[in-house]
Amino acid sequence: MPNIPTLIHLRDEDDVAIAGADLGAGTETRVGGGAVVLRADAPRGHKVAVHDIAAGSAVRRYGQVIGFAGRDIAAGEHIHLHNLEYREFERAYEFAVDAQPEQLLPADQRATFQGYVRSDGKVGTRNYLGVLTSVNCSATAAKLIAQQMRFSGVLDDFPNVDGVVALTHGTGCGMAPDGEGIDVLRRVMRGYLTHPNFAGFLVLGLGCEDNQIVKLTEDVELRSGLPVVTATIQELGGTTKTVRAGVGRLTELLPEVDKVERTAVPASELVLGTNCGGSDSYSGITANPALGAAVDRLVAHGGTGIVGETPEIYGTEHMLARRAASREVGEKLLDKIAWWQDYTAKNGGSMDNNPSPGNKAGGLTTILEKSLGAVAKGGTTTLRDVVDYAAPVTSKGFVFMDTPGYDPVSVTGIVAGGANVVCFTTGRGSAFGCSPVPSLKLATNTPLYEHMSEDMDINAGSIIDGETSVEQLGEQIFDHVLRVASGEHTKSEDLGYGEEEFVPWHIGTVM
Repeated sequence: MPNIPTLIHLRDEDDVAIAGADLGAGTETRVGGGAVVLRADAPRGHKVAVHDIAAGSAVRRYGQVIGFAGRDIAAGEHIHLHNLEYREFERAYEFAVDAQPEQLLPADQRATFQGYVRSDGKVGTRNYLGVLTSVNCSATAAKLIAQQMRFSGVLDDFPNVDGVVALTHGTGCGMAPDGEGIDVLRRVMRGYLTHPNFAGFLVLGLGCEDNQIVKLTEDVELRSGLPVVTATIQELGGTTKTVRAGVGRLTELLPEVDKVERTAVPASELVLGTNCGGSDSYSGITANPALGAAVDRLVAHGGTGIVGETPEIYGTEHMLARRAASREVGEKLLDKIAWWQDYTAKNGGSMDNNPSPGNKAGGLTTILEKSLGAVAKGGTTTLRDVVDYAAPVTSKGFVFMDTPGYDPVSVTGIVAGGANVVCFTTGRGSAFGCSPVPSLKLATNTPLYEHMSEDMDINAGSIIDGETSVEQLGEQIFDHVLRVASGEHTKSEDLGYGEEEFVPWHIGTVM
């Protein structure tokens, strides 16, 4: 039977402990050197005060401030929305004080995987054809083309082709022809056009949109030998003719695309994107730190790990600034935080607009608490760079990308930046994929893993169950990533997730 503690007290200085199971009022348990008697029911994953806390006092978890007591809180009380408040507080920014050179393994000790080496030197983990739309108006035709390719049986004779992905979205027109909005959309599209998991493209437009295909392709350096066919529905004479022509043009590419074969390449060619969605209070205890341990291992093998979701690391930026490679890198991160503070204020929002209802039901109370768990995905190594949304990630090691917290928008940017594998943690049960990149889903607790076993690849709840450690699970995640990069399917791939989750970040006015 799993050895699940009644209360999980992470650090001696923490004012709270986490319920390991649903606990009833009157339950007595030991924390540290003393006993705590619960004064009220505490659901699994929720917080319990380990001592009396005065009104207005900072409340700590992970050794860091997660909020402030809204009133006097007695030892044993359930702490949540009714008595814990979000407030701004001063944070000290000590740039680069914890930055250290990465401890790289000797070359002969580094792992390898079986990948597709492209002409520009990038390495793919999958081999897809893509139908990329310039505007929402061509989305239906693009989907029809991909569906006909999929269901006609034409792909059966080409075993090295993983499939056809239709990358559609809801914008591309009704926007300023210049400026941040269209620049971000084009940066995403160029990131996918240059992604090593694609072996060829049909770029499909309507014809009269703001986001003209010629503008998309004229400023991007495509790798040699990558076939890119462009067309518009207006040019081809309507939907039926477009679908027929699109299927024909992609079918012509299949023999050449099928010639590519996997070869052994070093793990340093892996770019691992990380994201968390549908989090709970265990996310920062199990899945996220275990994923961080896997990122640390990847960095030691010379690879790259990306963390995004800027609104969901809010309150931990001072910790990341300490790990920044330089003051310049740390200040780039703080500039992103300042942009988000201004952005939310302009739109009448707050940086504490998260956790979501599901996060709160899972025991998370403030954005500060959620962020402290989320940032653990980045492991412990030096923060090498901070990049814009969907910008190419060129640094090795741990990198931060400025993305929204909304999962599909965040991961779309991370994939556009070059991630060729994604690990996605969840404590509530997110259903997610991100074609053309395989996405591993990590459940934070065993009940979720067992309840949604068809969707979850890894059970991080084994840490709470006492069956493994964070470091041991991190090693297992790293090994699983290598297998997936070599062609092993994830649950989300088998279920067909990934196309609808292509959601470029829409910034700017819709006109």
